[in-house]
Amino acid sequence: MARNNNSKRERPKPNGAQKSVKARAKARADKSPFLSIDEAALYLRVSARALEHFRGEGGGPAYRKHGGSIVYHIHDLDSWSSLRRFSSTSKKAEP
Repeated sequence: MARNNNSKRERPKPNGAQKSVKARAKARADKSPFLSIDEAALYLRVSARALEHFRGEGGGPAYRKHGGSIVYHIHDLDSWSSLRRFSSTSKKAEP
């Protein structure tokens, strides 16, 4: 029987393998403090594009380059988020 090589075949995934990206980010954070761009974006509830903008323009969370990969340490994300805390729309909250 001839196979059609033009179509991609998906292998069946075991139960639980289709976790959401958010669940994978949390599970990975439990094992490693470093998050990928997508995982960091989910953690901060911003888009990956916003993180890209912050890297280029400044003002975003600190990031690291491991090999060719950009990663964010979870403590850097928490620190950056803490600096963006406001008590009202007119002024920053006191630490």
